[in-house]
Amino acid sequence: MTSRLLAILVALAVLAGAASIYLLRGEGQSSSNASALGQPLFPQLKAADVARITITEPQASLNLEKKGGLWVIVERNGFPADLDRVGELVVKTLELKAGQSEPVAESERARLQLGVPGKGEGAATLVSFKAQDGKILAELLVGKKYFKTAPEGDASKAQGDGRFVMLPGDATRVIIVSDPLKQATAKAVEWIAREGFSIENVKAITAKHADGGFAMAREKPDAPWTLEGSGGELDQSRASSVGYSLAKLEVADVAAGADTGFDQGSQLTISTFEGLEYKLKIGRLDKDNHVVQVSVEGTPSRAPYPVPAAEKPEDKVKREKASADDAKAFVDRVAREKALAPFNVMIAKAKLEGLMKKRADFLKVEKPEEKK
Repeated sequence: MTSRLLAILVALAVLAGAASIYLLRGEGQSSSNASALGQPLFPQLKAADVARITITEPQASLNLEKKGGLWVIVERNGFPADLDRVGELVVKTLELKAGQSEPVAESERARLQLGVPGKGEGAATLVSFKAQDGKILAELLVGKKYFKTAPEGDASKAQGDGRFVMLPGDATRVIIVSDPLKQATAKAVEWIAREGFSIENVKAITAKHADGGFAMAREKPDAPWTLEGSGGELDQSRASSVGYSLAKLEVADVAAGADTGFDQGSQLTISTFEGLEYKLKIGRLDKDNHVVQVSVEGTPSRAPYPVPAAEKPEDKVKREKASADDAKAFVDRVAREKALAPFNVMIAKAKLEGLMKKRADFLKVEKPEEKK
């Protein structure tokens, strides 16, 4: 287990047992199994033992695996999964306690979306937690959302006050839990780690498009940009806006299929003042996202924080720690960005528009003189 996941588990474990219990027939009514009220559904399940998670919906299936301390999505060719989301699913499952439980006939299961997984309309979502060797540690059938009062509008889009669930080993009893279990979905796109990459302190950009391109650079971070080529005056605000747009490029999804469109797309080389060089291939447009391949070269190096005049000893300690933490975070971030190289990711078109411009788009436009 990674230190980050462990932190999630510890933090959320403090809340264990604090969730309220919702009753199937109304608060205060008797249960068919009162002794089970408030009892954990999976008392033997341990987060550290979970190495694989399979979520099976009526129309889709998702497999998450822990590899080298990271969680990855099998259906996205091993692309990193959102660690926070994985941690939440594991922790929330560990925290599940039985609310009202009632016997349920086979004919009634589909009404609660707790039918046999993969068996047509009304089928349950099956969540399986497995060990490294594939052994099943725990399984849960997740059904319809539970509402204390009828929601306004589309119930499928409402948060819910809980969820109807069943244990595969006791398929005659429906249980209400006080968590809506929104993580129980097989939609791979919702599990994507979206951090993407951030290109900061840009020094130079060279863009080659099928119908043109541009090249611009600056000597230092606070210096003006210069545009390669003759003719026209560079609009500094337009040049700066391109650099700002690169500060956070999130991943919308991982591209499927072999049709990337890179052969007719754009190629960019972006260097930074910290000694890094990003090479981007921008391919076909799929709705609002471009297919993008990114590679990062160079050794990350972060300059230490400047020493202020008349610094107190206690301030020196704080500054040095903050500087060291920032340098480590930078190195870790670049390592994660370099790991994106094997994947074709989807990046929002709006974030890449500046890179798709031609040289003429960066020139100042002379305003016509007003007639007197």
